[in-house]
Amino acid sequence: MAFFWKKKLSNENNHQNQIVGAARRLYEKNILAATDGNISSRESSSQILITPSGRQKAFLQPEEIILHNINDKLPKHKVSSELAMHLQVYKSCPKASFVIHAHPPSAIAWTIAFPKLKNLPYDILPELILAVGSIPFVPYARPGTEDMAKNIIPYLPHNRALILTRHGALSWGESMDEAINGMERIEHTAHILMMAKKLRGLTTLPQNEIQYLQEKRKKIGDINL
Repeated sequence: MAFFWKKKLSNENNHQNQIVGAARRLYEKNILAATDGNISSRESSSQILITPSGRQKAFLQPEEIILHNINDKLPKHKVSSELAMHLQVYKSCPKASFVIHAHPPSAIAWTIAFPKLKNLPYDILPELILAVGSIPFVPYARPGTEDMAKNIIPYLPHNRALILTRHGALSWGESMDEAINGMERIEHTAHILMMAKKLRGLTTLPQNEIQYLQEKRKKIGDINL
């Protein structure tokens, strides 16, 4: 009798596949386009997996995902230009295992149209309060610079979903599904609010309902639902 043993994927290979799968899923939802965005996973205290620079994320293959040593001052491979931002998340958020940076159109549009807002209006949709609490707008910084990493520090580790003014969005999670949920929540919420504003304008929930939802959110904890 012959016995066939299913070869187990190493943690690294499994995460490479998850990164590729996430990129394709977000591309299909128009949250990633062209060579925009980057996705990473924490592999150890000194290594992360991260997408390469200049490649269309929707068509990446697992073997193209780069294993990067965070102590390497001169990386052998052309890693994402937003590497510093990913590393800042892992440094500030011990629970972070996956980080996604994408360019969701509706979310970015809010920061362009309403430059004085500090966050997406959070007192309108119950799902927003329950799922993420609120989604802050991080002040503008030039893409690919150390300033991008510095600007997100005040929002970590409490916020797992952020909108980067005039640039994109950032989400992180303890699992890839949580990180994807955060990014989808950002764009879905921004789109609903945009549509409501076009129709008749935004209306808020009653204050007692907002308080109830906020208390329930505290019991759920800081995760992206």
